[in-house]
Formats: sequence, C-alpha cells, structure tokens
Amino acid sequence: MSPEAVVNPTTGTVAVLLVSVATIAIGSIGLRLSRTTSDFYVASRAVSAPWNASAIGGEYLSAASFLGVAGLVLAGGVDMLWFPVGYTAGYLVLLVLVAAPLRRSGAYTLPDFAQSRLVSWEVRLVSSVLVVGIGWLYLLPQLQGAGLALRTVTGLSPAVGAVLVAVVVVVNVLAGGMRSITFVQAFQYWLKATAIALPVVFLLVAWSSDGGPDPSAHGLPTARTAVTTELTHPVTVRAPAPATFDVRGVVDGAAVDGPITLEKGESVQLAEGTVVHLPAGTVVPHAAPVSASVGEEWSAPLSGAGGRAHPLYATYSLILALFFGTMGLPHVLVRFYTNPDGRAARRTTAVVIGLLGIFYLFPPIYGALGRIYAPDLLLTGRTDTVVLALPSRLVPGPLGDLLSSLLVAGAFAAFLSTASGLVVSVAGVLSQDLMRRHWLGPPPARRDQGRSVHTFRIATVVAVVVPLMLSLLTTRVGLADTVGLAFALAASTFCPLLVLGIWWRGLTAAGAIAGLLAGGISASAAVTATMLAGPFGGWTGALLAQPAAWTVPLAVLTMVCVSLLTRARVPAQTGRLMIRLHTPEGVEVDRGRT
Repeated sequence: MSPEAVVNPTTGTVAVLLVSVATIAIGSIGLRLSRTTSDFYVASRAVSAPWNASAIGGEYLSAASFLGVAGLVLAGGVDMLWFPVGYTAGYLVLLVLVAAPLRRSGAYTLPDFAQSRLVSWEVRLVSSVLVVGIGWLYLLPQLQGAGLALRTVTGLSPAVGAVLVAVVVVVNVLAGGMRSITFVQAFQYWLKATAIALPVVFLLVAWSSDGGPDPSAHGLPTARTAVTTELTHPVTVRAPAPATFDVRGVVDGAAVDGPITLEKGESVQLAEGTVVHLPAGTVVPHAAPVSASVGEEWSAPLSGAGGRAHPLYATYSLILALFFGTMGLPHVLVRFYTNPDGRAARRTTAVVIGLLGIFYLFPPIYGALGRIYAPDLLLTGRTDTVVLALPSRLVPGPLGDLLSSLLVAGAFAAFLSTASGLVVSVAGVLSQDLMRRHWLGPPPARRDQGRSVHTFRIATVVAVVVPLMLSLLTTRVGLADTVGLAFALAASTFCPLLVLGIWWRGLTAAGAIAGLLAGGISASAAVTATMLAGPFGGWTGALLAQPAAWTVPLAVLTMVCVSLLTRARVPAQTGRLMIRLHTPEGVEVDRGRT
C-alpha cells in the first residue's frame, strides 16, 4: 500500500465533507448579521476577547502547524522544535509592543494604519502591495496542504483539494466577511485541538505496548516492517548509509525489476509509477528535497540536521523571523481591529498564547513517533503526511480509521480557517486600497456602503483565484518552510514599520518607504530564489533559506537613517496620534496639544 493512501477513503471523504458543510453552515450565521462595511471588515469591532482568541487560534494554526511541524520533526529532529516555539512566542512580542496601540489607532487594515501615522498615500500603496504579497505567499501552503491531504484520503489530484478549500472559503467570506469567519474560526480551533490531541492518547498507548522504542536509538531511519510504495511523482533519493531494496519501474532512465544497492551518499532518480519495496530493517533513502537528519543529528541541537549549512546562524535567523514576523502577518493583525478596545486586545493576545501553547504540545509527538513507525515517508518526501499516516499504522482496524478521519477533519479545518483569515485581510486591502480611486478620501458614507461591500466581494474572488493558480504549480518547499519564508518577509517589512511607527515619533514617510522596500525586496529575492532554484549550499544557502537575520536589521537601519535625513518631514499631527496610541481607553486627554 502506498504511504500516501493511509486513510480509509470512505471515512476520510465523509470527514472532509462534514467539515466543509459545517463551515458553510456556521458561516451562514454571518450572512444574517453582516449589513455594514464595518461588519465585513472588522465585525463592527464588537468581538469579545475569549471569542476573538479562539478565532485567532483557529486561523493561526495553519497547514504548517497541523501537518508541517510534525513532518519537520520527523525529518530534522529537535532543531525543528523552534517552529512551534516561535509560532507561540511571536504573540508575546506582539502583546508587548503592538496589540493595544494598534487597536487604538482605529484603522481597518495595515495600510490604514500606515497612512494615518505617516499621512502618505505612497506608504499606503507600498504597504498594500506587501499585504497582498505576504497573504498570497501564506495562502500557497494552505491550498497545497489541502491537496496533499485529499490525495492522502482519496488518491485524487492535489488540485481537487485546493479547489475545494478555495470554494468553501469564497462562499463563507462572500456571505458575511469578518462576521462569518469569526464564528467559523472559533469553532475550527476547538475542532483542530480535539482532532490532534485525542489520537495522541491511543498512539502513546500503542507505542508503550510496543515497548516504548526510542526514535533516536538506531541513529538512521530504518523500516521496522516491510513497506511497499508506488511513487506518485518523480523522486531523487539519496542513501544516508548502504541500503538494498527492491524496485520495479524506471531508475535513472532505465527499466529495473529487482534489487538495487546504494552506497552511502549515492543517489538515483526514480520515475513516477515506480514501485519500491523496503524490507524490514532497511535504511530508508531520503528524497532529495527533504532535509533529513541522520545519526545523532536528530536528537542533538544545532548539529546541522539534514546537512543544513551553518546551523547556528540558521537557528537564530529562524527565531528572529518567527518572533517578529507574527506582528507583520496581515491576517493576524486584522483580528486586533475587531476588539472593542486596547484592553480587550491585550486580553485576547494573552488567551491566544495559552491556546497555542496547548496545541503545540502535540505535533512534535507525531513527529517523534513517525521517526519510529513511518520513516519510509522520507523516501517519497511526503513527510507532511505523517500526522495522517500514524493511526492506521499503530491502531489498525476501525478505530484507526476513525482516528485518521478525525485528523483529516482537523487538517481541513486548519486549511479552511487560515485561508479564510488570509482572504479577508487580502480582500480588505484590495478593495480599500488597490480597487479604490481615492486612497486619501474618508471612509465610505452610508449610501456608499453597498458599493464598498460589493467591491469587497469582487476582491475576495481575486484574493483566492491568484494563489489557487499558483498552488497548482509544483513546489519543492515543504509546508512549514513556505510559511517560514512568509514570516521572514513579514518580519522584514511590517515589523519595523509597526514598532517604529508606534514607539518612535521621528519616523517619516520617506524612511518608511525606504525601509519597506529594502526589507521587502531583499526578503522577496531570498524567498523567490529558495522556492524556485533552491536549496543552495554553504553560506549562500543559509542566507537565502533563512534571510531574516540580515533583512530585518537592513530594514530597521534603512528606516531610521532615512528618517533622520528627512526629519523636517515628520507629520505635524504626529504628537496627537502618538497620544491616542498610548493613552488607555477611558483616560481624558487634551487632544489639542501635541
């Protein structure tokens, strides 16, 4: 059986359909409640802290969280634990530096904040383009992950899963905008938390009954039982140690039907449709795109897992991207505009940290168990499917099918909720900025609200169709890696803009534009090179794969230096705005003073 067909097709398909139907049904509540522009963009700023925290948890726990983290741990070991740590700790930075002042700004979107702070349509335009770019980059792994999950369930083309998620998201967002997805995402957080936590109980019982084997005990990933897999795509595999296995298909362009032997470091090209049989005890060859660790690397921090160059630099750069990139993610920030006030925004962030901390206890367990019971996923490169594969391997029979189906439901909830938040944030910017004639004009009057909502709905379709088309192209970057690149781009652009815009009155429009362009262009170039031509070796590969360590300081220094050179152009109303950003609600201030 192919390791990509690890879920009972009947129960798995039912799980996908139930989640999709439930998502549309819950989202339909927003159709009855959403009437104004404010309803569609920020749910009329009336979402309570607990409800908003659940919704944030729902949209933030994406494909990278539900599937990607476990796949990274399976392949790369303990160094990959920085991903869940960074995903959670980023909210602590956001809580301290941004949450309350951003809510007090009264903005609808990030470009709204940029314009009100710097009184510049040029800054707004650059910010709008970056929001759309980051949103689409983050949407790609959601759509690709949906295709991967549906293929795991049914064997259908990955395009089917991507289209299914796109259609459900469009229906929800068109129905009620932020109102609709708030209800949906709060429900989906608890579905995802249940889906990933409940199977762990049964998996750990099965692991304990098996004697509790250590995932790092044997050093090299080794097939515990005989496994046969048919490749659904061409794969270049490399042997971390001498390995002999049976092949029926095309190897390096020649037909082979029998055993082949690979020496350490030797690689071969296996064609699509090739059937590979790994006898029990065989060292598993690794697909070339997978950064798989071997030996003690898996359990040793900063050991250069998977041959990654300069692991110390890569780790610190990843930490920087995750810690500071969270505050620059458009679908995260738009949530803080929905709180009633700054105090509620801080409470929301505190609750979110707790919810994320609970969830991220579980993906590493799947990764560690996958190292023992599903190392053959390294052969196909589909390590992201380990969460879905484990129940059928450790808990055979109907119970395993039910647990797998629950995980499929949770995975689809992850794709739907994160994609919904991203689409709302991107559509909001497209409709408010890139599809409006007058960026500097006031918010739409009541008589124009119908037109504004209509524009929002058109922008929703655009926000989904573009990344959907891109997702159908083949990518060699894993789910969590793609999301990590989105974090690096966000950290290199909006993090400096928000921190300096909120805490330094000397920021100017010229400085902001220069910093956004410096950070955005450099990080985008690194992201593009990694996704299209990577991975690279040596320092080049390290700097491009994890660019935040140099792109974030570059953006900050550029903003500060250019602002100092143009200090005479600080907006006249900066003092009044800074008072509003930092004065708690309920405190009376003299708004005529600066």
